[in-house]
Amino acid sequence: MGPSLRDEARRVWTTFLKATPEAAALARFLADWPASASQPSREQIGSRAPLHPPALHPPAQLPVLRWLPQLTVQAGRCGAAFLETLSVAAGSLAWRQTYTPDEVGEEFLRNYAWAELSRSGSGIGAAQISCGVLVLGPNTFYPPHRHEAEEIYLPLAGTAEWLKGDGVWRHRRPGTLIHHSSEETHAMRTGGQPLLAMYLWRSADLSQSARLDPRSAE
Repeated sequence: MGPSLRDEARRVWTTFLKATPEAAALARFLADWPASASQPSREQIGSRAPLHPPALHPPAQLPVLRWLPQLTVQAGRCGAAFLETLSVAAGSLAWRQTYTPDEVGEEFLRNYAWAELSRSGSGIGAAQISCGVLVLGPNTFYPPHRHEAEEIYLPLAGTAEWLKGDGVWRHRRPGTLIHHSSEETHAMRTGGQPLLAMYLWRSADLSQSARLDPRSAE
């Protein structure tokens, strides 16, 4: 992946540093965006992953990525250029799945993937930033999960409902910022369309993984 995808991702994020409820949180994330960063290789990811690392896959082995062409066509004005660049670079990304079939089932894994586009350096105790993308297929329930990292999602194409903590399901349109605090339980579910969303993680330890919450959100 060349630097253009990372640069295009940052350009999209900066367009939301205005009058949105989550703008202050986003400003904190972008303040820690490094002057230079690169997409970690598959080997680098494996060398610093947790004891049970998420599986890495080439795109051909992940059925959900068949939705990328449709999602690129559906992209709104704010994310169209980014998704066009992503579609070209998709084959060079290390696509990942955090969970096992025993945890979430085979059907979910056929409709789920994510890839990290960029992460900052590993200064001890300093805030680090990870930027990536999530793809969910149609009619897919991403069960409640949590992680230490603070997170911001930005849906770019498709439709989904989002749940935070003990709240209610809310439909979030493309171009809506969704902020999750550290260890805040959240879940997503798609309807008849797939979803592509970009995310930011902010933490002093980016080697962590998300953990499923035993509580049901349905």
